[in-house]
Amino acid sequence: MFRHALRFLRRGLPALALVAVVALAASPARAQSLTEFEGKTTVHRLENGWTFIIVERPVSPVFSFATYVDVGSAQEVPGITGLAHMFEHMAFKGTPNIGTTNYKAEQAALDALEDAYQAWQDERQSLRPDPEEMRRLEDNFKKAQDEANKYVVSNEFGDIIDREGGVGLNAGTGPDATVYFYSLPSNKTELFAYLESERFLHPVFREYYKERDVVMEERRLRTESQPIGRLIEQFIATAFVAHPYKQPVVGYMSDLQSITMTDAEQFYKTYYVPSNLVTSIVGDVKASEVIPILEKYFGRVEAGRHPAPVRTVEPPQIAEKTVVIKDPSQPVYVEGYHKASRTNPDQPVFDAIDDILSNGRTGRLYRALVRDKKLAVQTGSFSSFPGEKYPNMQLFFAVPTKGVTNLEVQGAIRAELDRLRAEDVSKEELARFKTRAKASLLRSLRSNQGLANQFADFQTVFGDWREVFRYLDRLDAVTSADIRRVANETFQARNRTVGMIETETAQAAPTGAAGSSR
Repeated sequence: MFRHALRFLRRGLPALALVAVVALAASPARAQSLTEFEGKTTVHRLENGWTFIIVERPVSPVFSFATYVDVGSAQEVPGITGLAHMFEHMAFKGTPNIGTTNYKAEQAALDALEDAYQAWQDERQSLRPDPEEMRRLEDNFKKAQDEANKYVVSNEFGDIIDREGGVGLNAGTGPDATVYFYSLPSNKTELFAYLESERFLHPVFREYYKERDVVMEERRLRTESQPIGRLIEQFIATAFVAHPYKQPVVGYMSDLQSITMTDAEQFYKTYYVPSNLVTSIVGDVKASEVIPILEKYFGRVEAGRHPAPVRTVEPPQIAEKTVVIKDPSQPVYVEGYHKASRTNPDQPVFDAIDDILSNGRTGRLYRALVRDKKLAVQTGSFSSFPGEKYPNMQLFFAVPTKGVTNLEVQGAIRAELDRLRAEDVSKEELARFKTRAKASLLRSLRSNQGLANQFADFQTVFGDWREVFRYLDRLDAVTSADIRRVANETFQARNRTVGMIETETAQAAPTGAAGSSR
């Protein structure tokens, strides 16, 4: 349960949907080698900078795609947290041609709506807001919102895809990227090109403030109302003092209450430029036939200026840090260590540590804490948290058994880390890791959607989809000496952040409090 919750908090709801989508359109794969894919993969870059990867896989008359936008919460700055996720929601609201009964009238209504909201927000955020004026301006905003809503055709974008045989329509926002994906019959490639180019060429920010309320409710449900959600948010904010990884993907509540349609439009114009997007198309398609369609539709999008990179680099941690939350819930223990980014040569070593410690019932943490000592009901680790693109953390966690303290669990986890530092892992453990890691990666390539996601991801991060297969070579090269070296370099007290929930019995309300009111 805790591992599931951590993945949810790190990557958001759409990542869970991705698991289901990867299972769609699965095709029995034979060889999964670089040589095989080089013969049927074409990379085409439009003049405006948009990169397309086309993989011809004529197994069944369908295709899947994934568009990776190289922007996530790490590109946000204080005051606008949550905007990357917010625009992901807006990308489903349609265009001037989709989702409206009268776009010309709707555009005028949206302009009036934004003017009304800005006036209300200016008064609300002033040093001495006038309550009566605030009520008047809020009423004006609500009337303008009702007027704009008159022209909305709800969910028309998704309805078109459903009607044309599409499946798996979804998206996801994380710290490092925003991803859009679904599958269609192979005779719908031109429809795909039209729809996807339209929503990034002419997005319409209809129902923006209504959708912002939905996102605020997501935050309440998944962070503020969940002990684990509150712990992880505080843990990340403690572990990172400078890098924007410290910011929650969903955004801070005060920012969500204040980010405007204008803010979202500016964010879109800055980051949704063709050179910042990679789209992978996999299935029953031919590159020679698809490329002219891509040129026709996606070529309409203006090149724009490539966004500036993230400037802030997280400084080395120089002191152990601890965050403790008192809560009437079960205890939870989390411990993390700063490490390099996914592109660092040592990333496969961290993946090996993650696997050896926490891959199922053979993992060392499970055997020591759950099976043998019965200190925990669940335990595990992540080799990259909360993101991967920039320097991040190796994370370990455990949910103590009833009556067991966090400190007892802490001692058991650190004993296993000390073993990694002092002793070579066995040849059998290392071999199992390599076998499992290769099998997992190759399994992800069996379906059109899984392959599209992997290729777009590696093209975005490494600049070459072939790195999917070269990573297998890097896995093979990991040695027991590498694991000891990395463990000794990384698992140091000064590089450690600890987070824990300590169970606190809820205090009974004072006599008569239940009947009080204001």
